[in-house]
Amino acid sequence: MRGAGHWTFHYGMLALFTAFALFPLFWAFKVSVTPNDLLYSEGVRLWPSRVSFAHYGTVLRHSDFPLFFRNSVVVSTGTAVLSTLFAAAGGYAVSRFSFRGKLPIIGLLLVTQMFPLVMIVAPIFRLLAPLGLTNSLTGLIIVYTAFNVPFAVFLMGSFFDGIPKELEEAAMMDGASRFQALLQIILPLTLPGIAATLGFVFTAAWSELLFALMLNSSTAASTFPVGLLAFVSKFSVDFGQMMAAGIMALIPVCIFFFLIQRHLVQGLTAGAVKG
Repeated sequence: MRGAGHWTFHYGMLALFTAFALFPLFWAFKVSVTPNDLLYSEGVRLWPSRVSFAHYGTVLRHSDFPLFFRNSVVVSTGTAVLSTLFAAAGGYAVSRFSFRGKLPIIGLLLVTQMFPLVMIVAPIFRLLAPLGLTNSLTGLIIVYTAFNVPFAVFLMGSFFDGIPKELEEAAMMDGASRFQALLQIILPLTLPGIAATLGFVFTAAWSELLFALMLNSSTAASTFPVGLLAFVSKFSVDFGQMMAAGIMALIPVCIFFFLIQRHLVQGLTAGAVKG
């Protein structure tokens, strides 16, 4: 039987890890509520001597942050939904069917994940510019979807592999078509996988900077990561407003993961085991 010392060490290490992981978030919030006149004059302190939420008001009323925020929500949600739809179809095909060229296609999907994104920004720009998809949220959604689908296909495929084929075969023997068996039996069983895929793609699109910066030059189509650069001037950085914008940008991500957390936890554990 494990003694009290074991549990003390176990929970103590867990508390230290949690504090280490959350400290940057705490420090960002601390800077966001520190008035400008105290930001540098007080030195390093765990909490300011005076608290002010003026940075939040300035960001909301006197900056383009609400526009950037809305753009990020549109792009991330659109990318997550489209990528998950394509990944569900591709993952099901890879898991259930044997067809000519299956292995080369899988290998090609893997190869797409090996190139540094900075190498292909210029070709992507040359492709999108004649189509009028630069400075466009639609263009970002297309690019993000294209780059997230390969990994999402493998993620969804692992969940389909864990569902016995006999379930849909039994449904088809009872008169259901393959599409009906997929829609009514298989997909409900893969809700954890769908949640995991949505969470992964949404987070990746929400925090992406390179394509959002290189494919857009207009404020109207800028997303939140690009918008943070607005708080950096030639000779200074407004850390208070930048941290306030960063804290507010966490809200939709927290809400999104709160809504899918039950399925997400099941998905992250079930997806690691096949059969």
